[in-house]
Amino acid sequence: MSQVTQLLKFLKYFSFFIDFLFKKPYIAYMKIKVVLFALIFAFGTIVAGAFLDFFHAKSEDGQVKIEWKTASESNLKEFVVERRTHNTPFMEVTTIQPKGNNSYYAYYDEGAYKTTDVIYVYRLKIFDRDNSTSYSREVSVSHSVSGFKKTWGSIKAMFR
Repeated sequence: MSQVTQLLKFLKYFSFFIDFLFKKPYIAYMKIKVVLFALIFAFGTIVAGAFLDFFHAKSEDGQVKIEWKTASESNLKEFVVERRTHNTPFMEVTTIQPKGNNSYYAYYDEGAYKTTDVIYVYRLKIFDRDNSTSYSREVSVSHSVSGFKKTWGSIKAMFR
């Protein structure tokens, strides 16, 4: 059962309790609903089988570092890091296997210097074991790479 389903089920049963106590079912239900959704957005994002505490990217030492942390992972198959530039569609960069609840992930995108664009947008595509997918929020990073690294990367690519 997904976390969203569990949360909605909990909300339903909790609202019965609140109705009994306050005898104003609609007002109590709406207050609880607003508080729970505020907590979800304040402390993380629920996507597929993962609850993300954070997801962000930054330019670091000529690479782009993408990092995220999960609070819980259930029925999770894999994370796929995707990247795009301003005028291109998202493309798969790498696939990362889940580690389990309360895990920290970091991936260094060493291929970010291959284009002339300096702003990259990243997101996570999250697959459940039943092959359902969801996406994290998108994060942008302004990336600057030295001319030497761009040239060296191009030379290496020619001989692959």
